[in-house]
Amino acid sequence: MAFEELLSDPVIQKYLHELVGPTGMPVAAAPPDGEVTDEELAEELELELNDVRRALFILYENDLASYRRVRDEDSGWLTYLWTFEYENIPENLEEEMYRLLDALEERLEYERTHEFYLSEPAGIRFEFSEAMEFDFQCPETGAPLEPMDNDDLIESTERRIEELRNELNVELTR
Repeated sequence: MAFEELLSDPVIQKYLHELVGPTGMPVAAAPPDGEVTDEELAEELELELNDVRRALFILYENDLASYRRVRDEDSGWLTYLWTFEYENIPENLEEEMYRLLDALEERLEYERTHEFYLSEPAGIRFEFSEAMEFDFQCPETGAPLEPMDNDDLIESTERRIEELRNELNVELTR
């Protein structure tokens, strides 16, 4: 998939934005053809050099950019030539989806195996053991802690897990 196609996808735009943040997004959204230095990018995009370097390093850490070093024979200075490797984005997104699936499954298990109490005025949720420590009174407001029904949360988590499993084509392991 070409850079242009990838970058027109709102999911990929959001993914890149989450990685590099708003200051790094111009770097992520404007991958040049071939190699480029961080200085060239900063000048071309009219950004601070440190912001460009930060974005490049984040992209590098996520296998979306690579570099090679070239030593100037006269000065001895090293120049880093960056290449963008956005063909790895679909694989990275799939890995993120698997991480999300694992986290949701852990959260579902936690919600199913714990009893919760709620302080309505403070909007704070407590596990049973915490509620017991506070004698079933909110430590912030003094209001009584009421048993909390988390069935809706469990159901929505189950739905999201099912959607992710379908999207990833993963069978239920239970």
